[in-house]
Amino acid sequence: MDDRTLPDAAVRRPYRADARRNFDKLLAAARTAFAEQGISAPLEDIARAAGVGIGTLYRNFPTRQALFDAVYVGEVEELCRAAGDVADLPPWEAFSAWLDRFVSYVGTKRAISEELNRDSEMFRTSRVAMYEAGEPLFTRAQEAGEARRDASFDDVLRMITGIIATGYVSEEQRGRVLGFALDGIRTGED
Repeated sequence: MDDRTLPDAAVRRPYRADARRNFDKLLAAARTAFAEQGISAPLEDIARAAGVGIGTLYRNFPTRQALFDAVYVGEVEELCRAAGDVADLPPWEAFSAWLDRFVSYVGTKRAISEELNRDSEMFRTSRVAMYEAGEPLFTRAQEAGEARRDASFDDVLRMITGIIATGYVSEEQRGRVLGFALDGIRTGED
């Protein structure tokens, strides 16, 4: 995945190693805080969890919206990187491994979804980057005869997103339901 296809926020990491570490720690702490507490998680708690002061948080993310956007773009970056990480696996294994990472992305996106501007250039560019990363894995699985040819990549992502949006009794139950969905897409045998 070429960095030029990722949103601007994705390439604005600080240059100095220590500042980059703080930036990444803030993103990880924010991702966790938003997932656990919602979008109103106190920024002071995020800074504390990252092991930095509130000034460092505001230097990197001058507004709460800037933090939401950076968390979202960070998730898209990881999703795009994951496609490269699994590309050498057999076709179905590569696609299903990428979908596992997609499930995590959906969870973070849900936590901050009401704050995302779906009409923004950042959101549109992120979506394009995500599709460019994952769709070739799905196409490869289809060409290998391991994924249904009558399904589109968009169909699969919408189905997985809908499944994740539903409440479950346990993570185990959610995993089973996801497995059922993947069984419906897969045509090949293990």
